Amino acid sequence: MLTFLLRPVGILYLSSGLLVIAQFGGDFSPRMNQVFLTPSHMVNRNVGLKVEGSSFTLDGSPFVIIAGTIHYFRVPREYWRDRLLKLKACGFNTLTTHIPWNLHEPRKGWFYFTANLDFMTFIAMASEVGLWVILCPGPYIGSDLDLGGLPSWLLQDPKMKLRTTYRGFTKAVNHYFDKIIPKIVQLQYGKGGPIIALQVENEYGSYHQDGRYMSYIKKALITRGIKVLLMTADNGDELKRGHLKRVLSTVHMKHIKKETYDTLLSIQGRSPILMMVYTASSLDGWGTSPHSVDSHLLMRDVHEMFNASFSLNFYMFHGGTNFGFMGGSASLDHYLPMITSYDYGALLTENGEHTTEYLAYQEFFSSSLGIPKPPHRDTIPMAIYKSVVTAYYMSLWDVMPYLEEPISSVKPICMEKLSVNQGNGQSSGYILYETVVTTSGLLTTKGHVQDRGQVFLDEEFLGVLDHSTHQLTIPRKMVYKDNPTLRILVENQGRLAYGQDINKERKGLIGDIYLNNFPLRKFKIYSLDMKTQFLQRDLPNIWKPASFKHRGPAFFLGILRMGNYPRDTFIKMEGWTKGVIFINGRNLGRYWNIGPQETLYLPGPWLHPGSNEIIVFEEFKPGLEIHFTNISHLAWYKLALGLADRLLGNLGEWVTMKILPKKLKQEDYMPVLFFQGQVEEVED
Repeated sequence: MLTFLLRPVGILYLSSGLLVIAQFGGDFSPRMNQVFLTPSHMVNRNVGLKVEGSSFTLDGSPFVIIAGTIHYFRVPREYWRDRLLKLKACGFNTLTTHIPWNLHEPRKGWFYFTANLDFMTFIAMASEVGLWVILCPGPYIGSDLDLGGLPSWLLQDPKMKLRTTYRGFTKAVNHYFDKIIPKIVQLQYGKGGPIIALQVENEYGSYHQDGRYMSYIKKALITRGIKVLLMTADNGDELKRGHLKRVLSTVHMKHIKKETYDTLLSIQGRSPILMMVYTASSLDGWGTSPHSVDSHLLMRDVHEMFNASFSLNFYMFHGGTNFGFMGGSASLDHYLPMITSYDYGALLTENGEHTTEYLAYQEFFSSSLGIPKPPHRDTIPMAIYKSVVTAYYMSLWDVMPYLEEPISSVKPICMEKLSVNQGNGQSSGYILYETVVTTSGLLTTKGHVQDRGQVFLDEEFLGVLDHSTHQLTIPRKMVYKDNPTLRILVENQGRLAYGQDINKERKGLIGDIYLNNFPLRKFKIYSLDMKTQFLQRDLPNIWKPASFKHRGPAFFLGILRMGNYPRDTFIKMEGWTKGVIFINGRNLGRYWNIGPQETLYLPGPWLHPGSNEIIVFEEFKPGLEIHFTNISHLAWYKLALGLADRLLGNLGEWVTMKILPKKLKQEDYMPVLFFQGQVEEVED
């Protein structure tokens, strides 16, 4: 979904929409009996969801779509039913979900539809709890994902034109659709399934690089057996450019003007209005202040929409978590990588608890629309575990001799073009470049570091190169021996999820790096994708007792021990700097002390009785312990740290390391020799 950060009063111009519907004599009373319009009640099915004048009908009965978005891939499978039941209990009648191509086909021709990617079970589960489904199969879905949900291996083609009828793209789409659409066909309304509508692509009007593309996607869906209602979704400015003939146009709430509703009238005549993306918040990026919900404005808009007989989809009903490296980035006035939490001001919190807004929605749907209000489901219990000491560590430099043979290249090679991953390149994580230098001087990037590169001379830290810092100096005194090795550890912080520049979103070193205006040559390149196989490689026992004076990239090991009933918790990396956390081989996501996110959600089903292995990849300076809490923290004051880091570079990093943390006693820095991760479970 295209992001927006400001929300002025009256942004929806709902009174204008009301007037447009009035021209058709629309039914302003949404209070209708929809109790029996559920998947279980509708056994004898005929026509499905249709447009009848200015209203929707479902099998001939008037129907108002009250939808909420939940992404199955952002929620632990064990909690799918809980979140869907809460969607139903709030008064919603429809689930909206998206299918991320890059997660289902991370390598060309290798498809995954099991475990947390089993969307067929998720959709069937929605039907079981009484929800209809609007499905968004892409191929591009946005959703604040890396490359908008497109697989990075597409960018191996130097001429690739994403979201167009470029042959290299359509060939890949056709292969993907051949695998995924047959699974969707069986879940359609006419086959007894809950899917009542399909969205064609996502906000193409704002991209619109190829006038033939949307027709191609429509045909690709229909010829493979899609028969349910098709719809497009665009912001208020781009309705005409994203519109398809005989496909319903729906509206995202960005850039809605008084003329928006007139545009809808002109392109499709008398039709219902579906606010396909109605949201109370926006994405949160590292180094920015978190966005909050204006609950009064929220409920006022909802009241007005239902008075005008709008249908709506609330994005997000439950946001969940950008586990691993799935989160993308945005480009506003600067590059903005997204945080790990996808809370998004949703009606359920990241760990699935009710918010006050949830209760307000439930009360409104019950009192105004006559939707029965069931008793509340029990809250999933949380735990606060005793802090874990990371007793052992090994530096990245210690690990390197045991990695796969590096790739040798005269020039730098970006992630996507590395000859790794069965020829599919590297999708995410880190990549390390090494080359020998013979002199000191000025190191310049010309914007070729994507996204954040830590620079070392041998093992000595020099500084950070990123989107805002394009040069640093190698001091003469540091070139103290013949042929020192320059190392650049580059992190892929997430490809753009939106915009015209997604074709350029290659990561790592995407071009030459210069020392005193001469391009560096003869690189050794190490792929550090941080996938499960990377962490589980056979290594000799090279773990060392942890010394908290260590600086530089390193892996830290701790053990969390618990009883027979693991529970959800939040990890708080107080005192740590920046990195990634793994629990029992699963990548929880990134942490960074510039905020605003201070805690990472750890689902109880990902833990098991007994010992749980925690591995932290810390890029710079470790903390003393890993802490646990039962409360999510998104801190406002961290904005200042983010600005310091971006504006002051290494000085900002020094400020966050030296000035802000509390001073610790000397004994707090002593090495820890034994695991001390004992459990203390405390219920809410």
